[in-house]
Amino acid sequence: MSRQLRDVVFVDGVRTPFGRSKGQYAETRADDLVIKCMRELLRRNPNLPPERIDEVAIAATTQIGDQGLTLGRTAGILAGLPKTVPGFAIDRMCAGALTAVTTTAGGIAFGSYDVVIAGGVEHMGRHPMGEGVDPNPRIISEKLVDPEALAMGNTAENLHDRYPAITKERCDAYAVRSQQKAAAAYEAGIIQPDLVPVATRSAEEGWGLATTDEPMRPETTMESLGKLKTPFRSHGRVTAGNAAGINDGATAALLAAEPVAKELGLEPKMRLVSFAFAGIEAEFMGAGPIPSTEKALAQAGLTIDDIDAFEINEAFAVQVLSLLDHYGIADDDPRVNPFGGAIAFGHPLASSGVRLMNQLAAQFKQDPSKRYGITTMCVGLGQGATVIWENVNWNGDAK
Repeated sequence: MSRQLRDVVFVDGVRTPFGRSKGQYAETRADDLVIKCMRELLRRNPNLPPERIDEVAIAATTQIGDQGLTLGRTAGILAGLPKTVPGFAIDRMCAGALTAVTTTAGGIAFGSYDVVIAGGVEHMGRHPMGEGVDPNPRIISEKLVDPEALAMGNTAENLHDRYPAITKERCDAYAVRSQQKAAAAYEAGIIQPDLVPVATRSAEEGWGLATTDEPMRPETTMESLGKLKTPFRSHGRVTAGNAAGINDGATAALLAAEPVAKELGLEPKMRLVSFAFAGIEAEFMGAGPIPSTEKALAQAGLTIDDIDAFEINEAFAVQVLSLLDHYGIADDDPRVNPFGGAIAFGHPLASSGVRLMNQLAAQFKQDPSKRYGITTMCVGLGQGATVIWENVNWNGDAK
C-alpha cells in the first residue's frame, strides 16, 4: 500500500506574556498557562469544530507537579476539548514545543491526523531545570558527557573558547539590539496579536492581568551590560544581560493538513518545508543549530542563500553569533530576529519554539516577498533543532 504525503500548514499560534521567575506568575499554575493558550486558539478559530482536533502534544522540560501527568491529555480536558481528543507530553528540553510541532506534523503528513494542537510550557520559578532528576552517574564517571554540559552557562563560555572571534563586546552589542528591536516591535503592535492576557493572583497584591513580557529591559545599554558579573567563569564573557533569563510562560500552535485547513475555512500562515535535529558534544551545546540547519537545508534542497527570514532562539548571544559566523551572516543582518528575541522576551525552555514560529509568521505577513524562513534553537545536552517554513502568501518577488 502506498501513501501520498500531505502538506502541513501552521494555521495559528499564541502565547502567554512571558514572566520572570518568581514574577507575575509566581502563584499561577503551569498547566493553567497552557490551558489559556489552547482556549485562545479555539476562540480565534471559530470555524474549527473542537472534535476535529486529533491530537494534543504539550512539552515541558521538568515534567513534575503541575507540569506532569501527561500534560497534553490533562490540559486538553481542562481546556474544554471533547474527551475523545487524545494527548501526550513530550520533552526535548528547550526544543520541546518545536518537537511537539514537528512530531505531530509528521503524523499529519502521514495521514494519521488532520488537525492538532502543539505547544509547550515551562514554569521555571516553580520547577527549576533539573528539579527531581537523577542522572545516571555513568554519564560522568565514564566520561560520556563533560560535567560542564550540565550547566548551560558553562557551555556558553565553552562556545566562546571555540569561537574566539565572538567577543563579549559583540555579544553585548547583540543583546542591546535585541532589547531595542523588541521594544520597537511592541511599539509597532507586532507582538501583541499573539499574546493571551492572563489573570494573575498574588496573596499580597491581589488579582492582576499579565499583558506584556515581564523580562524586557529596553533601557539596556553597552555601559550597563559592561558592569554585570560573569557568574559562570571568573573574567568570563557570559552575563545575565547577554543571555536569556529564567522565565515562565506557555505557547500553543494549531497545525493542519493543507487541504483540511481549506475545507474548514482556516487561514494558514506558513507551510512546513523540512525539519531536522542534530547532536553535538554536549559541552558545546550552543553550536547545535549549525548541523541541524545544514541537515534541514539539505533535505529541502535549499542553501542558506535561499533563506529570507531567520528566527533564532537567543538562549545566549554567543549561540546566535556562532550560527551567523558559520554562514557569513552579519551580526546586525535585518533578516535575523527583526522583532527581538529571547534575550528580551525570555526563554521559558520548552515553550519557546512556538514563539519563534509566531514571529516568523509575523515576518512573512509583514513582507510577502520573503519566501523561506528558519526557526532554530540549541538544545541542552548537545542538540540542535531547525524547521524551515514557506510563506503561504509569497508573492514571487523574493530574491
